[in-house]
Amino acid sequence: MGQMLKAIVLGLVLTFCANVALAQSEYRVKSGDTLSVEVLEDSSLNRTVLVLPDGRFSFPFAGTLQARGRTISEIQSGITSAIASNFATTPTVFVSVTPAIRAPVVNGQPAAPVTISVYFVGEVNNPGIFEVKPGTTLIQAVAISGGLSKFAATKRIQLRRAGAQRVTILNYRALQNGAASTDIVLKDGDVILVPERRLFE
Repeated sequence: MGQMLKAIVLGLVLTFCANVALAQSEYRVKSGDTLSVEVLEDSSLNRTVLVLPDGRFSFPFAGTLQARGRTISEIQSGITSAIASNFATTPTVFVSVTPAIRAPVVNGQPAAPVTISVYFVGEVNNPGIFEVKPGTTLIQAVAISGGLSKFAATKRIQLRRAGAQRVTILNYRALQNGAASTDIVLKDGDVILVPERRLFE
């Protein structure tokens, strides 16, 4: 009786895993999703990357790659092709996706957002996507993200806003001390890129 129960449980687990794998293979990646990438031949490349609002992500040896609208197998192939020249044989790349939480839909229309998505990249203690309340300022969002790292170039923080033609360069310390103009109120999809501090900067 015990063996039969184990066999049933094992069968259910295998079926669940197969369904998850099928769902992952058919899913088309969206901005805000998180990709987990594993390179079998070089574990130092293993990492979790965020798909930015422009639909792209960065990966070592590969540069910037398009992810939005692509399936997991297409992304795997893209990474494999991009990094292949750095290996003696074709590398084995595994990719999985964690979809971002989307705004609910009411009567066929997206509901007013309870939160907005803000992306932190670079020299922050906790890079990634954060859900914050509308009206959140840059200083508040930096605090929510865990703050800047000790290597952050605080005078050259970049704000990249969807639809904007130019990048806004911000002096975080001046904003923090009230020496600059009013703190920036963030919008949905904003990307805050914190570059690494130069020598003697």
